[in-house]
Amino acid sequence: MTIKTPQAVTEAFFHRIATAEDVHEIAELVSENVDWLVAGNTHVVPWIGRKYGRKGAAEFYAQIRTQISSENFEIKDILIKDNRVVAIGELASRVKKTGKLIETEFVLDMCIENGLITRFRMFEDSHAVSEACL
Repeated sequence: MTIKTPQAVTEAFFHRIATAEDVHEIAELVSENVDWLVAGNTHVVPWIGRKYGRKGAAEFYAQIRTQISSENFEIKDILIKDNRVVAIGELASRVKKTGKLIETEFVLDMCIENGLITRFRMFEDSHAVSEACL
């Protein structure tokens, strides 16, 4: 396996999020032992919470694709130090069930080791996300 730099993995990850038809293509960049968490009310928002391995990462992207439609996803800055990547951005997504729009800034905090994402945290306005789902 070719070891990819954190920057190369990050670029591939965001490219696949935007273009991959099969969510498993996104999950290929994730470690089977990934520490994956998107905090929030898991009783109201079905796609958040803790996910496990590549299967969990694929499940996350499959769920958001069926539950919301992206209206804007913009990375404003990417900061990299050693194996740590922090991406700062803004998103707007419409919840299909309610028709409500989620607009929030976000931060993705990832660690990348041996060409795979080993830690994934998404920080966003979880209250706004929950409200849009009600």
